[in-house]
Amino acid sequence: MEVPMDPLFLAWSYFRRRRFQPCSDICSKILEDSPYDQAAWSLKTRALTEMVYIDEVEVDQEGIAEMTLDESSIAQVARPGTSLRLPGTSHGGGPTPAIRPMTQSGRPITGFVRPSTQSGRPGTMEQAIRTPRTAHTARPVTSASGRFVRLGTASMLTNPEGPFINMSRLNLAKYARKPNLSRTLFEYIFHHENDVKNTWFIPGIRKTVPICSQSSRGGGHIPLSGQGVSAP
Repeated sequence: MEVPMDPLFLAWSYFRRRRFQPCSDICSKILEDSPYDQAAWSLKTRALTEMVYIDEVEVDQEGIAEMTLDESSIAQVARPGTSLRLPGTSHGGGPTPAIRPMTQSGRPITGFVRPSTQSGRPGTMEQAIRTPRTAHTARPVTSASGRFVRLGTASMLTNPEGPFINMSRLNLAKYARKPNLSRTLFEYIFHHENDVKNTWFIPGIRKTVPICSQSSRGGGHIPLSGQGVSAP
């Protein structure tokens, strides 16, 4: 007679062997049967975090010498009067793009950036930083990968019905008072959701919580897949 293995223990075994996708799938099935299971919720949160986690210590930083002394670099703009595609400087009668370069949006560079003119555009660094990361890559969603999300492919998302944790309905003040969930939630928001504002809200609450209130037991609110579920 074959004794089936406990699903939570099997998910933990997959997590220890760094097989995060089977671990996340088993935890999703456990949460479908019992949405109040905080152990499965915490384990799935850790698995999703490890999928996109990057060890900054192992990243090879490129020095100043490698960036400035690159012998294989090629000029991006042709010299005035030497390109067959662009007219010479003496034919146009006005400034050429080489003299007055243009931005990606078509506006000439005037020497300063006006407020709220570059922050909301898709090709800027501010928009890339605000964009959350996916479950299969640690890089922010750029215009290339963001196109597939807009087309409706659910393979890049953690759940076909939506995100695993609904950040807009999450009560951070209640979870920050629970030591067994606050660190897991902190790493998930920081590495997976790339939401720095809500990330630093958790340790700010932890510093102001009295020691006697941390040991109290009470109900919680865990929004899973857009639905609010009460936790034990």
